Amino acid sequence: MTMNLILQGLDGDSARLEHIAALAKPTRVTKPNERVVRCENIPYSQTLRESIEMAAWCAHVDAAFIEGERQLGDFKLLAMDMDSTVISIECIDEIADMQGLKQEVAAITQAAMQGDLDFSTSLARRVALLKGLDASALQRVYDERLQLSPGLERMLAGVKAAGLKTLLVSGGFTFFTERLQERLGLDYAHANVLEIVGGKLTGRIVGGLVDAQEKKRTVESVCAELGIPPKQAIVMGDGANDLQMMRIAGLSVAFRAKPVVRAKADVALNFVGLDGVLTLFS
Repeated sequence: MTMNLILQGLDGDSARLEHIAALAKPTRVTKPNERVVRCENIPYSQTLRESIEMAAWCAHVDAAFIEGERQLGDFKLLAMDMDSTVISIECIDEIADMQGLKQEVAAITQAAMQGDLDFSTSLARRVALLKGLDASALQRVYDERLQLSPGLERMLAGVKAAGLKTLLVSGGFTFFTERLQERLGLDYAHANVLEIVGGKLTGRIVGGLVDAQEKKRTVESVCAELGIPPKQAIVMGDGANDLQMMRIAGLSVAFRAKPVVRAKADVALNFVGLDGVLTLFS
């Protein structure tokens, strides 16, 4: 089996990209720009993949093996996790900081994202710690701390131009997904609803929980609405609760992800921005 290898780096990485490209013994090499090297017709093997990925990791560049004929327009949906994927923060950790509990909540978040703790249990524990917090803290997190991940807006412009629909599906909260959906012009969004009574958080979630299973069901539901199979979806995330929806995708992308997610994704972007997704396709 032959595949293409796409190597991506940051400014000043050109020599390192060329060195790793030589390890793959490609039949043809192109350089779309100084940050990208495309190697065509690689004699693919798992051993070669592991060797290239290790070299790329040590050089702080990204390596992705892609079937040569794949085009971005072959896909019809881009489904994205929110926290630490579309945005650079974990919203619940920043909300907890308003209670002086960031360290405690962040430790639970980390365990859940690594897959060491059941997501549903971890979310209930974290949300319970927010009980009594003034709801205005949510707006403060959005205004003062929420930042878009590098390359997000360029990636979205590219996928929309190629005709893909967009879905933001999150184990986080609708307060943030609704604002991001409007701000970024996304087609679909689904997340958890924090209960607010008398202007304060109650420490509970209203309605069903958006966990790993619900994320997967949401991707399947949107695909059904669009009349496409899940294999025509690109799904990206960073934590263990993203693995189920990533597993059904035609292309799964781990973005600056936990090791358990990087190991199981088709592509891992560890160093470049989200717009690195566009570079995967010729």
